[in-house]
Amino acid sequence: MIHYPPMHWNFKDTERLVRAFILADTTHLLRDFLKDLLTEKEIILFAKRLNAACLILDGAPYSQIQQITGLSSTTIARISKKLIDKRGGFQQIIKKFNPHGRRYFD
Repeated sequence: MIHYPPMHWNFKDTERLVRAFILADTTHLLRDFLKDLLTEKEIILFAKRLNAACLILDGAPYSQIQQITGLSSTTIARISKKLIDKRGGFQQIIKKFNPHGRRYFD
């Protein structure tokens, strides 16, 4: 049996996972990889969190984000805190698919 140390980002398995996402260079391959890696429920939850981040950046109120995504106000607040860091992952990824700063959900 393999015993894993406490989780941290410098662990070789997490680095392998990050590399795998980078190597999934087409939408089709990444979808297939995600379907093999995660449950459908996990994929949907991640999509809802990204959707919430976009809605927060659009200025949507938490109550509307809750209604649209079904996420708890605690989860939405956690995502909002992550968005404060302009160099954070959410900000950088969202900027890549929306480089001109337009609203995400017009």
